[in-house]
Amino acid sequence: MKNLTLRELSKTYFDPYAGAHLTAVHDVSLTVQQGEFVSIVGPSGCGKTTLLNMIAGFIPVSGGEILLDGRAVKGPGPERGVVFQSFALFPWKTVLENVAFGPKMRGLPRPECESVAREYLALAGLAHAADRYPNELSGGMQQRVGVVRALANNPDVLLMDEPFASVDAQTRMTLQEELTRIWQERRPTIIFITHDVGEAVFLADRVVVLSKGRVLKELGVALPRPRAWDLVIEDSAYKAVSAEVLHLVRSA
Repeated sequence: MKNLTLRELSKTYFDPYAGAHLTAVHDVSLTVQQGEFVSIVGPSGCGKTTLLNMIAGFIPVSGGEILLDGRAVKGPGPERGVVFQSFALFPWKTVLENVAFGPKMRGLPRPECESVAREYLALAGLAHAADRYPNELSGGMQQRVGVVRALANNPDVLLMDEPFASVDAQTRMTLQEELTRIWQERRPTIIFITHDVGEAVFLADRVVVLSKGRVLKELGVALPRPRAWDLVIEDSAYKAVSAEVLHLVRSA
């Protein structure tokens, strides 16, 4: 089992304006099981993105450790895919070439790269867009390409930093449903950062609430899968967990 483990993880910055060290993440301990979908939610400035950037290996830790499959994370690596809020697609490459980029960097033969890319595009309902360029796609389609491009590289952990924040509400709900469908079929481990309480609960097996760089509480989400908004929105368990998470975030 390729579990992701955070042990007493901390991140401290020196703020030259304040003339002091500030702690963005303080002694966070968390274990994410292989194939689990975990949402991390909290108010602005609570350390969500800093935590994700340390897991991705983009910034060094100040204290504690990050272990993936028992091995220390020391920097970026292909076993951890990242999807950002911005679409971050290569504008000069077709959709197919964008999705095939990760497998190509892993050294797979060109026919296999294309085969993997087409498989994931079909999974996301984007097979028809394979030969189009990013600027020919809607924002929602671009973000779907971003998600399957990360998945096509076959990461052990997919890190998602508010990936649906820049699209309209209706498109966002559709993307959330598609992400849960793709996750159920392939079962990658996902850590999903969001400000949106409803999104966090709808997507996850477990919601982690952060406050001032610390884990305030973890809540399990006992909603059946597959999930669709027209079924979940009136579910009493969804309402109860959402209300508790919202209370925790507003009081954090």
